[in-house]
Amino acid sequence: MRILLIADAFNSLTQRIHTELRERGHKVGVQLALGDDQMRASVTWTDPELIVCPMLTRAIPEDIWSTRTVLIVHPGPKGDRGPSSLDWAIIGGAERWGVTVLQAVGEMDAGDIWASVNFQVPECGKSELYRCEVADAAVEAVLLAVRRFEGGLFTPEPLDYDRPDIRGRQRPFLTQEIRRIDWAVDDTDTVLRKLRAGDSQPGVLDELYGREYFLHGGHPEDQLRGSRPGAVIAVRDGAICRATVDGAVWIPQLRPRRTPGGPATFTRPAAAVLAEKLYGVREVPVSPVDAGRRETWSEIRYHEQDEVGFLEFSFPGGAMSTDQCRRLLAAYQAAVDRPTAALVLGAARDFFSNGIHLNVIEGGSYPALESWENIIAMDDLVEAVLTTTDKLTVSALSGNAAAGGAMLAIAADEVWCRESVVLNPHYRLLGLHGSEYWTYTLPRRVGAEQAERLTSAALPVGAVRARRLGLVDRTFGGDAAEFRRWVTREASRLAGAPELAGRLLEKKRRRTEDEDVKPLAQYRAEELRRMHRNFFRDGEPYHELRRGFVHKVTPLRTPERLVGLLGRAD
Repeated sequence: MRILLIADAFNSLTQRIHTELRERGHKVGVQLALGDDQMRASVTWTDPELIVCPMLTRAIPEDIWSTRTVLIVHPGPKGDRGPSSLDWAIIGGAERWGVTVLQAVGEMDAGDIWASVNFQVPECGKSELYRCEVADAAVEAVLLAVRRFEGGLFTPEPLDYDRPDIRGRQRPFLTQEIRRIDWAVDDTDTVLRKLRAGDSQPGVLDELYGREYFLHGGHPEDQLRGSRPGAVIAVRDGAICRATVDGAVWIPQLRPRRTPGGPATFTRPAAAVLAEKLYGVREVPVSPVDAGRRETWSEIRYHEQDEVGFLEFSFPGGAMSTDQCRRLLAAYQAAVDRPTAALVLGAARDFFSNGIHLNVIEGGSYPALESWENIIAMDDLVEAVLTTTDKLTVSALSGNAAAGGAMLAIAADEVWCRESVVLNPHYRLLGLHGSEYWTYTLPRRVGAEQAERLTSAALPVGAVRARRLGLVDRTFGGDAAEFRRWVTREASRLAGAPELAGRLLEKKRRRTEDEDVKPLAQYRAEELRRMHRNFFRDGEPYHELRRGFVHKVTPLRTPERLVGLLGRAD
């Protein structure tokens, strides 16, 4: 079928639905919801058989939904309505939630139901929940609804609150007044729910050191305590720890509240935002090994099972600053020194990596220099993986990877992906040539011609297609927990296999052979020469594109590479 996706942004869920539908043979285009006239023009130009809206906060014009079938993806169970669905689920401590696909009508979220899928709600932030359980349920529901529409025999179910299976209800917008933390009263569980309900957007408005900030992210702390609830009692790797009435919580990121007439603000590591205000607050480090045994905040954890080391890293939004890259490199080098046969890289859930940290770069006093240092740190990390020859390395992607983060993943000997993963192995959208040794690793995996197509088309690639291309080696279905159990089993089997010694010898032989043909240092130098121009030469688009990304500047029109995939209707 010809399917048009209309969405506020080409975000992770829209990309995933885009790849899943294309994988099943549908022709799919994307129109960003940039105004009624642009939507009308796109619908007229493409003449789709079906319109699906994976992430939409505005109404579809009546002349579109009244003449065509338009399916809305709502992140709530049957009957749930309102703009803050997931926020209410988390702040209310819901154990089960759902995703419903309903038909667009004049009243928001009130249309007939085409499909609904429920799921268990884990203890995590809204953005992580959205990219994991919500995305899985949304894809299942959308694919079911598309099959039902394509079959032509299904009658969607009217929304009827008298039915026993309709348990949702109309919910108001979740205001900052409701989100507000009362540090003198709220216990740790309550504080965590409020923080997690707004971890990506909009954050929780609060006051620190006489100024208002939005708090982003919340994680428990098992040992530290403070005498004054709300006080900052420790810092660690850019995060701050604040006392509660019965414990403490870690907050990784802050965003200053914008002052009237002042410049736009954006999230950055909390300690960097507060800077000198934290004078006298103690740094409380934790090693990756200790973090793996405790319930405390750490971006990097390490543990071993059988003959396998597991180096887990989870950075907010998947972005990796210079400091984060250096900390991960130190942890990687320590893990390589351990007497294990294999080393597995990647978070148990959510993002693998999205490359350099654009927000930290934007907040730096000299963004070009910070960009350069960040890419050097990424290169150092990737080089360490590429030159590890005494054990087998596996990148295990439970979540998405993009740009330099995708190149970090394919630096490992094997790449294993959950089937839900979406990869963006390109740099084009930021006007960058790219580094991280991609000119060596990407052609080595998919061939020079396919590498050129992937980096120039700048389109997402689903895990199943990535496996066919050779970009990844193995894929596995199921949820994040099932994937992690599979990774653990398969890594243990790999580490104990009798052919491992032969594989390691072959790995060393190939690395030596490749080095003789063209040294890694030459790939790095060539890439960095191009990146230096991107960062430091006048007229390069990178800085403007980075600012647009960080400040969430709305584009004027949908990029041709997205809507053009569907093509003009004949």
